[in-house]
Amino acid sequence: MINKVRQYISNNNLISKESKVIVGLSGGPDSMALLDILINLGYSCIAAHCNFHLRDDASNSDEVFVEKWCSENNIPLFKIDFDTNEHAAKQKISIEMAARNLRYNWFEKLRMEQNAKAVAVGHHKDDSVETILINLIRGTGIKGLTGIPVKNKYIIRPLLAVTRNEIMEYVSSNGISYVVDHTNEEDIYTRNIIRLNVMPILETINPAVKNSIIKTSSNLKEVEKIYDNYINIAIKNVLKGNHIHISSLKSTNSPQSVLFEILSPLGFTSSTIEDISSNLDSIPGKIYLSDDYRILKDRDYLIISDNTSEKMHDKEYLIYSENMEIELPLNLTINTNKYTPEFEIKRSSSILQVDIDKLSFPLILRKWRKGDWFVPFGMKGKKKISDFFTDNKFNLLQKEETWLLVSDDNIVWIVDHRADNRFRITNTTKTVYTLTLTK
Repeated sequence: MINKVRQYISNNNLISKESKVIVGLSGGPDSMALLDILINLGYSCIAAHCNFHLRDDASNSDEVFVEKWCSENNIPLFKIDFDTNEHAAKQKISIEMAARNLRYNWFEKLRMEQNAKAVAVGHHKDDSVETILINLIRGTGIKGLTGIPVKNKYIIRPLLAVTRNEIMEYVSSNGISYVVDHTNEEDIYTRNIIRLNVMPILETINPAVKNSIIKTSSNLKEVEKIYDNYINIAIKNVLKGNHIHISSLKSTNSPQSVLFEILSPLGFTSSTIEDISSNLDSIPGKIYLSDDYRILKDRDYLIISDNTSEKMHDKEYLIYSENMEIELPLNLTINTNKYTPEFEIKRSSSILQVDIDKLSFPLILRKWRKGDWFVPFGMKGKKKISDFFTDNKFNLLQKEETWLLVSDDNIVWIVDHRADNRFRITNTTKTVYTLTLTK
């Protein structure tokens, strides 16, 4: 098995012999075999153990075992304790995801502190098969069917060349002690259900099913290279800033695949992405949501935004007479100047110049509300803000992102668009109040 791992490391160019390697050491057979093999191959190894405090006394027993083994074998050991349940609750993620995030973040920090070239973890061939099945069940793109990556930045997985059975045979024949995590035998986690229940059924159909799945994932890795090349070119053509050009998207070979690669990292599910893809020709206005983002179907674009606009709808920001600038919710610089016949009036939607004596402080910056109206500059009759939006073909996102400057319940300025005629500068104006929007 050592020779198989040596060859796998060489074939995948994982680490050079002179490299310092951090080994994630849980105390289980996989990580113990990994550390032993790397030591035998001549690598300089540092052990790193995480206590997630998820199994009561068993978690502490694992830590004691690892500490004793490393001490007896003169292996440098670094340890850390995590309150995994608290982290999962705070981040609103699963226990498995919380443990993973905590572990890998710490591994990277330790790697940098120790000037190590890589962090080796004990995932093996069976783990990769289970990951493929988990992704298949949940719904995934082509990348999710290629299994656990051999190398991901500084994380390396030298044991992906061997099976769980080979590892157990190795630790047994070499007298390597290890701890047993009894939760691995409980079908309370998805991965355990697949290992304990699903795989045995699949093996009754095909005893070599694991090899078949690994072979398929290997084939898909080659297909992925072609896929990634096309998708990257397509994304550059269709995605401009936060706008996905619908016409360009429809001209690609697979609009749904392009959408998946753009939107799945933003938390959109496969079913939602399929729904978006099926409604590219529908009328504008439909909104699709993930936890943190949303997609607005506009006439020519799918517009990506986060959910802050909606959450900020009821917020108000005050501008006092002594303020010379503000940074929230917009960057505005403020000046007051004496008005003279020579005063230069600037014609720009991003600059407001009004008679200060017509204002009532503090001014308010807020979003538009049903029933809001103003008198457009240069006109005498009033106009609903909603009609102004319609006339100027504002989409829903543009409406939500537009701020109004208000004085005593009167609209002074649709910021960056149109001023109100009632506050204009006249021959009787003494002082000009100027706001300049920095975009």
